[in-house]
Amino acid sequence: MSASGRYLRSLVACMLACVFWVDTASAQSNNAGCTFELVAGTSRQILRCREGLTIIAEDGARFALVDRDRNGSADAVRLRRKALLLDAPAGRVRGGFAVVTPQAIAAVRGTKWAVDVARGKTSVFVVKGRVAVQRPASNAGVVLGPGEGVDVEAGTGTLTVKRWPAARVSALMARFGQ
Repeated sequence: MSASGRYLRSLVACMLACVFWVDTASAQSNNAGCTFELVAGTSRQILRCREGLTIIAEDGARFALVDRDRNGSADAVRLRRKALLLDAPAGRVRGGFAVVTPQAIAAVRGTKWAVDVARGKTSVFVVKGRVAVQRPASNAGVVLGPGEGVDVEAGTGTLTVKRWPAARVSALMARFGQ
């Protein structure tokens, strides 16, 4: 390959990398009516949104806020990696709030829950309230109550609701300083 060919190839690769980085950064910083703050002494972020929704993002979480009805307020989040702890007061987010991952959709009307994406699996745990969980391409799902969780992997298998052991709950909540 000629020097000009290598230069052009390198230039195209750099441009693609920049486009990916800018797209990721803008998706991560799209505030959709939320303010971001860092938790002192940690690398966690807290997002406080207009309707009283609070989201704690663990260090390294990859997510984007979504304003599905375009009213200027977040009503969903796309989570790709790591975990979020959410507290959505009942009746404050019109139509409820959803966390969409590659394996699952977790939707609520008012509750506190955690969603974790790791190694091709989405885990959902409910602290208080109720959360409906289903696969993105399915109408069938489960409803979780306090202390219950579900692990959703790719595929079409039945979702199994389980009461999570204290050690698992403690490990998850510790990631949020809870």
